[in-house]
Amino acid sequence: MVFNTGSALLDAIVLAVASRDAEGTYGYKITQDVRQAIDISESTLYPVLRRLQKEECLAVQDVAIDGRNRRYYRLTEKGRAQLKLYRGEWAAYSQKISRIFKEARL
Repeated sequence: MVFNTGSALLDAIVLAVASRDAEGTYGYKITQDVRQAIDISESTLYPVLRRLQKEECLAVQDVAIDGRNRRYYRLTEKGRAQLKLYRGEWAAYSQKISRIFKEARL
């Protein structure tokens, strides 16, 4: 992709992906789901998850599965409020950019 992904957009995408399952989802699955929209490495994603946890937008729970710990992330109420804000901002922003592209002469 030729467009850079800013931190706010990355946060919004991660929160949206994590919101899909009320019980939470694990980091590797979040990475795979985010990769459907943007190219991202695990080394980029995990600091985002830690920061969103520190900001109390994500709650974390470690679950033992087949003798290994798997860390699950789920949205908190603060995370839901932030996601709602991001969705509204994205709708307005993307509409403005789309209008500019539609009006462009090729």
